[in-house]
Amino acid sequence: MVVRSLPTIQSTALPSGTAEFESKRSTLLSAFDEKVPLEYRLPQEVLENPPTDVSGIPASCGILTPEEIEITESNDAVSLAEAISSRKYTAVTVAIAYSKRAIIAHQLTCCLTQWFMEEAVEQAKKLDLYLAENGKTVGPLHGVPISIKDHIPIAGSFSSLGCYSTIVKDEADSQMVGILRNAGAVFYCKTNQPQTLMHLESDSIWGRVLNPFNIHLSAGGSTGGEAALIALKGSVLGVGTDIGGSIRGPSAFCGIYGFKPTSYTLPMRSFLASPAAAELNILCSTGPMCRTARDMDLFMTTVLAAKPYLLDPSLVPIPWTGMKTPLQRRLKIGIISNDGFIQPQPPVGRAILWAKNLLSDYLHASLIEVKEFKPFGAAEAWSKIRQMYWPDGGQVGRGAIVSTGEPLYPLSEWIWKEQQAVGMKTAQDVNLMRRDRDNFRHGFAKSWEEQDVDVVLGPAFVGPACAHDTAFYWTYTSLYNFVDYPGVVFPTPIQTKPGEQYDPGYAPLSDACRHVKELWESSNFEGSPIDLQLVARKYHDNELFAALSLLRDILKCP
Repeated sequence: MVVRSLPTIQSTALPSGTAEFESKRSTLLSAFDEKVPLEYRLPQEVLENPPTDVSGIPASCGILTPEEIEITESNDAVSLAEAISSRKYTAVTVAIAYSKRAIIAHQLTCCLTQWFMEEAVEQAKKLDLYLAENGKTVGPLHGVPISIKDHIPIAGSFSSLGCYSTIVKDEADSQMVGILRNAGAVFYCKTNQPQTLMHLESDSIWGRVLNPFNIHLSAGGSTGGEAALIALKGSVLGVGTDIGGSIRGPSAFCGIYGFKPTSYTLPMRSFLASPAAAELNILCSTGPMCRTARDMDLFMTTVLAAKPYLLDPSLVPIPWTGMKTPLQRRLKIGIISNDGFIQPQPPVGRAILWAKNLLSDYLHASLIEVKEFKPFGAAEAWSKIRQMYWPDGGQVGRGAIVSTGEPLYPLSEWIWKEQQAVGMKTAQDVNLMRRDRDNFRHGFAKSWEEQDVDVVLGPAFVGPACAHDTAFYWTYTSLYNFVDYPGVVFPTPIQTKPGEQYDPGYAPLSDACRHVKELWESSNFEGSPIDLQLVARKYHDNELFAALSLLRDILKCP
């Protein structure tokens, strides 16, 4: 194992850059490390010889008090807000508990880029004083600690696009952070992401994020730091972004909830220091990551109640009813066993069958009609979206990385490989891609209507959490970015078992499918959790939550 001065576990090393770059990186890491008190540091022997599954260490390491363990393990955001409002806990006590647990989680998985406990405690003191003087909270998130993905600006902190040259000091909150702050949220950390923000492994200048349930596997990307932190209960609620699966993939890898709304639903003003070429044709979304469905609902209700569309005219002012949305008739659910392009790895197939069997029970026949569903054009969509992510051939991102002597990481190289050879596209090239995208969307909508379903349930990824540097195929999530449909991933009781094998009758659906099987056979995925993904039509986000509410009751998810 490789450790650094804090230290932080790194089960698989990242490439080194030039001597000048490594000196700058060392200074950056040292500035982080110096903030962490000695009493919050895990024993050296734990970090040098960690177990494969580190998820039990935060509660057993002795750093947290019994009350801090209770605060971080026995509450979701809804109950935490209620406990602070009723004065069961002070906001200060909660801020300290989550700050301590977050830094423990970081030492185990490298999930953070910044940690500002002192500032969090000062925020919390003001909230406690307000409650004492006014007898009421400032808002629905009063005292609730919220973790934020690194590239999203928080006033007084730094943000980046995942590489050294893009680090900037932010003087103002982004619109989303401002709304959460006004609702009473306390900010205490920012979380790790990929070097490019554009691949499904969170590896950056701060290090590689590890999966808490198997540190030899990825926590996903691009919001992998959030996912690992929430899974280790170092956060109760976090904010991520998703342009290809960057909320849903990490959430699935780490066994938590994650929601990608339809684009232009939630505010993203100031999220990026410079415009992203990918968004010429593929729109990004922002959304919550958390431990319970009702926390996603709380997040959406809180943010949309602030009417963010009044300051951002690009947003669509859709009223939020969420989990309270009534189902007007029997729900038609399409089950995706495979997308016709890649057959999911064995534990995902097992989770699909588990859900299908429960939902097909005659006891639920008056509520649900279960159908087989085949997504339209999955292979075609995967080919097209990969071109549209990089209309600049990857030149801008690559140049930003190498300009400081920073090394290119394996998945950064991989995502640009094809488009780098093509180079910078013309404006007309981009126009033609948009026409192809829109034609595909119409074909997808027609196929959905012909198959006559309200929502579809299927894989969140081709397998469980993947081995490091092997997150090659995002087709089960990126498809819904391409057509701009909302999707939510939710945890199941299914975990990966040792010795699981493909069905003897397996026949590859494509070269990519064959490669996915090879990846399965070359790594150990034991202990990794399995999420499933529920998807609805564009702008049917409320109907998606109505369906989720029903499915949760039947599948007995949290």
